[in-house]
This record gives sequence, C-alpha cells and structure tokens, in this order.
Amino acid sequence: MKPAMPRRVWLTGASSGIGAALAEELLKAGAQLALSARSREPLEALAKRYPGRVLVVPGDLTDALQVRQIGKRIAQAWGALDTVILNAGTCEYIEVQQFDAALIERVLNTNLLAASYCIEAALPLLRAGNRPYLVGVASSVTCLPLPRAGAYGASKAALRYLLQSLRIDLAAEGIDVTLVSPGFVDTPLTARNDFPMPMRWTAEQAARHIHRHLGRRPLEIAFPGLFIFGLKLLAWLPGRLQLGIARRLARSGETS
Repeated sequence: MKPAMPRRVWLTGASSGIGAALAEELLKAGAQLALSARSREPLEALAKRYPGRVLVVPGDLTDALQVRQIGKRIAQAWGALDTVILNAGTCEYIEVQQFDAALIERVLNTNLLAASYCIEAALPLLRAGNRPYLVGVASSVTCLPLPRAGAYGASKAALRYLLQSLRIDLAAEGIDVTLVSPGFVDTPLTARNDFPMPMRWTAEQAARHIHRHLGRRPLEIAFPGLFIFGLKLLAWLPGRLQLGIARRLARSGETS
C-alpha cells in the first residue's frame, strides 16, 4: 500500500501558547507545517529542530497584503494546502468606566478580520489540496456573556458564525470546517488575567486534545468538558438570572 502523503498544514499563531504546542504535536505526527506569527524566532527554532518540514512564513496577519504574500509563498513552496488552522488571536478587556472603542477595533482586527484575510488566501490552496480541512479557534466565552469580555466575546462570536456559515457553503466542495472552543488555557495571553480561571489546562494538554480529535473532523472540539457543560447549562437559564450570576462574577466595584 502506498504511504499517505504528509499533510500540508498552515498554522497561525504558532509562536507560543496553544499554537506552539499544537505545532509540536503536528510535527511529531509527520505533518509539513507552514507556521505564521509576528515573532519569527520561535518559528525558526522549530524549523531547525525539524529540518525540511517547516516553512517559516511570519507576518502581521491583520495586514491583508502581508497575508496575501504569505499565501503566495506557500503556493510557491507547496502548490496546495490540506489543512488550515486559524489559531492566532488576542484578548483585551473592556473597562466600562473608560470605554474605549479602539480596543474593540484592535481585538476584532486580530480575531476576525485577520482570520478572514487568511481564509481568503487559503481557500484556493485548500481547493487544490487533499481532503481539505479548515479549522478555526473560537472560544467557550461565546456560550455566555461574561464581565469585561465584550470585545473578545464579540470577536469570537463573529468568528464562530463566519465559520459555521462557511461550513454550509463549502460542504459542496468537500471542505470540512471544525470550530475549536477552549476554556481557560495557560498561555502568555491568559497569564495577564486578573481573575480566577477554573478548570484551566496547560497549552500542551489543549494541543494534545485538539490533535487527538482533528482526525475525526468533528463540527466542534470544546474543552474541558465539565467547564463547557456548566457554561451551556448557565446559558439555558432565564436572562435575568444569567445577569444576576454574571454580576456576581464581576470584580468588586464594577457593578456599582
């Protein structure tokens, strides 16, 4: 039997956190990776450890022109993609006493528009690939409104809707779409959080879980299970009761 061709994967947000850990999992499984992030050094370190297996394509994904150039570099190197994993993202919290619309713009640019630029660049390559697969990292925060999370939650909810809609439109072309909805994960981004993070996982745990489930191409990979179940249960409560619970989660002084 002819051995299967290693999958050609474009992974964004690959310099740290879940992205860096997932890159390790994919490389150990034999994939060829095109890695994107703003920071070049961590990507080049992986390329040195896995010679001939890593295409370093760094850049600012909020810049549409840079993303197009990344797409061209991947096309020149490989000609096609089999999998795209949109993992790049950011988080900033709203301080309602000093509401800043620019903060929302920054978060939307990174979490939604950058993903859209990547999809635009990736779709022609996926159409030329083997069993094409599009994966996007959303968030469990879309299950339930949480204090100060308006910018982050709105961006991830928009990404969720975009990918769910694309799932319908791309089905006729045989392009599968999976959403990843993590709970709290220890990353450089969440290290800045100033509130408790229940049931949090390490980035390595999250990456192993994602990688283990990607082969089945589910509609969604959500974890940790108990945390997701609790959020969805709260989301079924009447709106007034949800509001009361959420206000208790707010930091002292925020609801006065």
